[in-house]
Amino acid sequence: MLKAVLFDMDGVIVDTEPLHYKAYHQMFDEVSIHVNEDLYKTFTGKSTLEICITLCEQFQLTQSPEELVAIKRKHFEYLFHNDTDLQLLDGVLELIKNYHKHQITLVLASSASMPNINRIFKRFDLDQYFKTKLSGADLKASKPHPEIFIKAAETSGFEKHECIVIEDSTNGIEAAKAAGIFCVGFKSPHSINQDYSKADKVIGTFSEIHYELIHQVIK
Repeated sequence: MLKAVLFDMDGVIVDTEPLHYKAYHQMFDEVSIHVNEDLYKTFTGKSTLEICITLCEQFQLTQSPEELVAIKRKHFEYLFHNDTDLQLLDGVLELIKNYHKHQITLVLASSASMPNINRIFKRFDLDQYFKTKLSGADLKASKPHPEIFIKAAETSGFEKHECIVIEDSTNGIEAAKAAGIFCVGFKSPHSINQDYSKADKVIGTFSEIHYELIHQVIK
């Protein structure tokens, strides 16, 4: 039976991808590199540091990965406070409240940095619903490595078979399945060109996985 839900953040709870896209491309411009769309798509679900390590290696940059991270975060912070389009995804707050009402333990397992996670949770007052938050930036390996979901399940206090993951990216779905956890693939309108074939259940709206509909699926 369902006891815990492990949420991704970007593309599931909030759509920060347009802000990240702008911030990354402002960083690319600042260090004078051209990242095509095919390469950029491979970054989905990975930590900023891992992305910046890839950029340094591929473009033989003189800056360190940590310097690139700082530049990107500078641009993101400006956009976060000045871009008025940032909102929770449709139906996700109702889903969170629905699980909370049924005493389901909620854990955030995001590749975003903890400062960015905390900004989102403060802005939308989400801490009251979640037991804890995990950042992939603080771990040794990024999605599709399963480490973050293994730790999230452990943090929830329940067995893996009592948990589900909600993800919108190929890397996230692969990480959840590698961790041995039931995965719901959310076909977010903002998450294009992602592979949902490995997800146990694919949804287009969050109303499809309210507690009343999903808890019996988890044996």
